[in-house]
Formats: sequence, C-alpha cells, structure tokens
Amino acid sequence: MTAPTPIPLPRQRWLIVLMCFLAVAINYIDRANLGVAVPMIQKEYGIDPALMGLILSAFFWSYVLMQLPGGWLIDRFGSRATYTVATLIMSVATLATAFAGGVYSLIACRLVLGIGEAFCYPVNAKVTALWFRRSERGLATGIWASGSRVGSAMTLPLVAFLIANFGWREAFLVTGAIGLVWMVVWFLVYRDPARHPAVSPEQRAVLEADYAVTAGQRRIGYAELFRHRTIWGMMIGFFCLNFVIYFYTTWFPSYLTESRGFSLAKLGTLGLLPGLVAIPAGWLGGYLSDRLYKQGWSLTAARKTCLVGGLLASSVVAIAPLVPGDAAALILLAVSYSGLAFAGANIWTLPGDVAPTPAHVASISGIQNFASNLAGIALTTFTGVMVSLTKGSFVIPLAVAGCLSLVGAAAYLFIVGEIAPLKHDDEATGLPAGSPATSPERA
Repeated sequence: MTAPTPIPLPRQRWLIVLMCFLAVAINYIDRANLGVAVPMIQKEYGIDPALMGLILSAFFWSYVLMQLPGGWLIDRFGSRATYTVATLIMSVATLATAFAGGVYSLIACRLVLGIGEAFCYPVNAKVTALWFRRSERGLATGIWASGSRVGSAMTLPLVAFLIANFGWREAFLVTGAIGLVWMVVWFLVYRDPARHPAVSPEQRAVLEADYAVTAGQRRIGYAELFRHRTIWGMMIGFFCLNFVIYFYTTWFPSYLTESRGFSLAKLGTLGLLPGLVAIPAGWLGGYLSDRLYKQGWSLTAARKTCLVGGLLASSVVAIAPLVPGDAAALILLAVSYSGLAFAGANIWTLPGDVAPTPAHVASISGIQNFASNLAGIALTTFTGVMVSLTKGSFVIPLAVAGCLSLVGAAAYLFIVGEIAPLKHDDEATGLPAGSPATSPERA
C-alpha cells in the first residue's frame, strides 16, 4: 500500500515569519537607539553613568510588568489586534523621545516604550505555534528571533549616521516612523490559520494536530502553570541568558567607546561584528534542534542540547574585558553573542512545545519573558553602578554575566523537565528530571 502523500502546508507562513522578523528588528532598533545616543545625551544634560543606567533600566520596568497581563491579552484578543495596538504604542514612545527635555521625560518615554514592546515575543511565539508543526518551529523561531541581532547591528550604523548628520533627536523620529509603517502592513496581511482564506481544512487539521486534547482532559488554568517545575526552569534559564544579552543592547556601545576607545565611526563598523556573526548562529541553533528531532532524538534532547551548548559558549563574555587587544575582545564578544543566539532560537520554541493548548502559548511566553527581563533591570542598573564605582571598568559586570551563563545552562539541563505539553496533574516536584535521554511523545 502506498503511503499517503503529506499535505503541503501553506507558504504564507513564511511571509508571516518575515513579518515577525521585521517586528523584532524594529523593536530592537527602538530599544537600543538610546544606547547609541547615550554619550550625546549625557553631555547635553550632564547625566552621570549611574543615572544613565536608571534611565536605560526604565524600559525594563514597564516591559517586565506587562509580560504577564500581555501574554493573557494576546491569548484573549488574538495576535492581529494586540500586535497592531502594541506597535502603535511603541512607535509613539520612540517619536516622543525626540522631544524629551531631560531625565524625567526620558524615563517616561522609556516606560511607555516598554509597554508597547512587551507584546512582541509572546505574539511571535504564539504565531509560530499556530502556523508551524513542532518539528519545524526551531528554524522558524531562529529566523524571526535573529531580528534582534539584525536590529541591534543596524542600530549602530543607522543611529550613528543619523546622529552624526542630523542629531540625536532626529534619530528617534526616523526610527519611530519605521514602526508605524510595519504596523499598517501587519494589520492588513495577518490572520490566524483558522481564519486565513488560503488555508484549507486539511492543512488546518495538520497544524492543529500538535494540540490534540484528550476527551475529558481538564483545562489548565493560568495560575496552575506556576505549579510546573518546567515553567520555573524556563524562567531561571531565560533570566540568565537575558542578563548577558542585554549588555549588547544597552552598555555595549559605551563599553567600546569608553573602555576600548572606539570612535563613532569605528563603533558603526567594527562594532557590528558580534551582532552579524550571531545572525546565522541563531538560524543554526533552530535548524539543528529541528534536524535532531526529525532524526529520532527526543524533543527534550534536541532542544536541551542546543540550549545548554549555546549558554556554555556565551560564558566567554567574562574574558573579553581582560584581553588587551581589541580584535581578541571582539572575537570573544562575537562568540558569546553567537552562543546566546544559538540558544535563543530554542528558548522561544519552548512555549509552543510545552503549552497544552494554543490558548496557553502567549501566556507561557509572557511568564518566561517576565522573568527574563528582570535581568534587563538588573544588568543596566548593576553595570551603571559598577562602572561608576570602578571608574569606567566593565570587568565585574561581564564576569557576573559569564557566571550567569553557566547558571542558565544548569537550569535548562536540570530544572526544566521533559519538553512535552504540560498536563494538569503534573506537580512541580513530580516532573521528570529531563535528562537528554528522556523521550517525549512525538508529534
């Protein structure tokens, strides 16, 4: 008997991945543009590093606080509407930064920016879970997650060019306008598979197969998610990864200019290296975990291999400030950033992998992103204080970042359990240990 021909899945989903990629890139440009403008803003307003760290951290306060309600709102009102409104908020906040008159208005703009950007990753994770099978989500996630590296890399030359030729205020006007253009396109083109006219009933059935619910199975409530050890492992591991990654989106330009003596022109060229190298590393991390899964590895083994390996590689960030040569330091920073990207593609597949239903994906994404972005507050504030106390040295902040990379690897290896849809009767203490040999049910 001839095996049934696999049903081809809609090609439109790759256009959606492109839209998610662009959204992440724009988010990171709007998030990181202040980091490039720091020297000019400090000079104009006489802001010391500790106070500048507070301004940079303001974004994370609102960003973190919106993760939990944001994930719930996405699951409640859908990806199309919430992404549109969130991008409008984000873009208006970026435009308003151009008119900031001092410390308080800068803080206010960053707080509003954090509210708008809080929806980006949970929406993308939900969209990926809806449009891709479990065996394909790693690559799709790796592609759109690489938008953070592209956005960060573009921020340096783009914002540096705008500042050098027009001024730091004009830089915020341009970057804010980009988000408004994306918002209009998203609202016009996006629909969930269940409502998309190009998706057939057969294709819809294939996409929904990963979330088949057993008859009589009780729905897991939002609060019950916190009873699962896997959720706590995801929160701890992602906190550790983000502690490192936010160095690159906040203090990295200042590190190169103040500790390494880079000019603005050099910052916009050589400063691109870590971000550029990390882009294919993120794609590779997502592709490899999918490939291992298709070759017969358990989903647990495939995802954890890439998560742990990437975080171990990222720990070399601790060595970067200790080497005398700029080239060696940039190579170490590139390796570290690449490790973060390699692991990051798999971090954002986890909400879809462990969610019991599609209605849980954004909520779980918000939960892990809530914990991870507490690291943004910690990193920006801690680094600012340490740089002030040590008269410009980044040795202590980057040493702590390297140690947390190791802690994050341990969290994913030992605290996160079997990577499979959560069940209502799984207690935090009853989940499997999650060794790479554990084999979850295949999709």
